[in-house]
Amino acid sequence: MMQVLAARGVTDIFALSGNQIMPLFDAALDAGLRLVHTRHEAATVYMAEAYAQISGKPGIALVTAGAGLGNAIGPLLSARASDTPLVLLSGDSPAALDGAGAFQEMDQIALTASLTKWSVRVTQADALADTLDQALRVAASGRPGPVHVCLPADVLTAEAGAPLLPEVAAEHAPVDTAALSAWMAEADRPLVVLGPALNATRAPGLATRLEAALDAPVICMESPRGANDPALGAVSAVLEQADRILLLGKPLDFTLKRGAAAPRARWAVVNADQDELDRAFRNVATRLELSILQDPSALALSLAGGTSPLSRHAWRADVQSHIAKRTDASGEGTAISPPDMCRAIQEVMTSAPNPVLVCDGGEIGQWAQAGLTAPRRIINGVSGAIGGGLCYAMAAKAADPTATVFAVMGDGTVGFHLAEFETAVRENLPFIAIVGNDQRWNAEHQIQMRDFGADRVHACGLSTARYDAAVTALGGFGAYVTTLDQLTDALQAAIASQKPACINVRIEGLAAPVVT
Repeated sequence: MMQVLAARGVTDIFALSGNQIMPLFDAALDAGLRLVHTRHEAATVYMAEAYAQISGKPGIALVTAGAGLGNAIGPLLSARASDTPLVLLSGDSPAALDGAGAFQEMDQIALTASLTKWSVRVTQADALADTLDQALRVAASGRPGPVHVCLPADVLTAEAGAPLLPEVAAEHAPVDTAALSAWMAEADRPLVVLGPALNATRAPGLATRLEAALDAPVICMESPRGANDPALGAVSAVLEQADRILLLGKPLDFTLKRGAAAPRARWAVVNADQDELDRAFRNVATRLELSILQDPSALALSLAGGTSPLSRHAWRADVQSHIAKRTDASGEGTAISPPDMCRAIQEVMTSAPNPVLVCDGGEIGQWAQAGLTAPRRIINGVSGAIGGGLCYAMAAKAADPTATVFAVMGDGTVGFHLAEFETAVRENLPFIAIVGNDQRWNAEHQIQMRDFGADRVHACGLSTARYDAAVTALGGFGAYVTTLDQLTDALQAAIASQKPACINVRIEGLAAPVVT
């Protein structure tokens, strides 16, 4: 198993130990693989997800059976929604004892099948190498996503020959884009929407090249707020005007109001997942004019190599102006407002070497996505799950040790995996976590205010807990910020410390920005 991973370019595995997988821990020594040993199994999968997005190769998570696998299941939802290739390896009870009531015996495949591209249990030692090699290919091919490989304890310790791996196949030749190019050429106000696997972090420069080749505006949509994503400004107005929309790896789902976000548009959908093509037809019926089962990455690269004789500069400029719009909302209290906090972070981040931005959380995550930019970014994605931000930041640093990683999250979010600061200190994975602390679960607080009234607000408050002090106790750097003029110095001190850092910033609990 470890020889296969090493042969396929894996260098790092995110793991939490347990009885059945200790042979793999031992084998990692001889294979020269680094194990980043975490404090919770969910963290291993979140880390594998972020590592894949920064490194460009599948992330690897390793957990034990029973509650080990159970704890790891939730983040599979995020990886599936973000189209991120990863392989989750789990220990399992001995295959020879199936049905006998062995320790931690359970149907693992039944638990993970709906959240993965492929879930498989290996019951023969000689099949381990081929199965793992196939799992790596499945995770990265077509529509990328997570794969689960279940490893019974007796199979892991059985005799097996040295793995004989096939040569990696050559890249695919350019695909035929004639019909799609002709369809786009007939549009007056076209829009190209990329899915998360084709964002600027994972496919750098692609959007710019596509826009020039098609003379059409190109955006990436990877937030659960979709047309209301504040990072895309007033994109909802653009969608209402568009006459043709090309989705490259982007599902036609709730984020586009199942097609209602663009009532005038005809649609073309390119996806490697037939289920997504079927979903698109159910949602827009006869307005779906092209439905192409194809790797959207390969097709996008072919499209980006062309040229357009058209001139839609006015439409492109109009779209860009809408996307650049931001809300003018400002704070009303004495605490730091989220937009002011973001401006201070941006100033420091812009001057930092090789910055990577991580955005996590509810309302604060939306402020960060709207107000902060970096060459590479990881967000909690279409699943809407929060809590993985600390894990994303650690994995980004593991994938690129030269990066300066900034992770913005709320005081609700930081609580999910606060103990991973100990992991980051132990594994020497420094990053800067900025906790926007409004002492409440603000997204839910805003729902209560809006839907039930101020007199019905309850059970969403949090305490004055000093997360920065906890991080200091765990061996990291901590700073508590209550005024805006303290923030820049705290950020610079955190960078200079070269430790995992927590900047605990008292902010005003504003609702997420809405751009109209």
